[in-house]
Amino acid sequence: MSKMHVKTGDTVIVISGRDKGKKGKVLAVSPKEGKVIVEGLNIVSKHIKPRKMGQPGGIVKAESAIYASKVMLVDPESGKRTRVGYKLLSDGTKVRIAKKSGAQL
Repeated sequence: MSKMHVKTGDTVIVISGRDKGKKGKVLAVSPKEGKVIVEGLNIVSKHIKPRKMGQPGGIVKAESAIYASKVMLVDPESGKRTRVGYKLLSDGTKVRIAKKSGAQL
């Protein structure tokens, strides 16, 4: 498994593709595939077949996975995109920081 720079619940901005410049919250992370699912972004139409008697089928809009390399974290202070850094605190815990402002994520 590869290490991801984003985690579930992070606010990210898309840096390339159809949804470039849009912000959203990370719903799911798949480190094995290197992909993330972002709320309200990369919407695709899924054709749903009725499975049970009386259950309707149809076309449903849903979020699809996007490569993690196409998203960057949003800096909590400026609201702009930033790279992720790591810092060891005095008590020995490792925290993520924003490279632009140095704010803790």
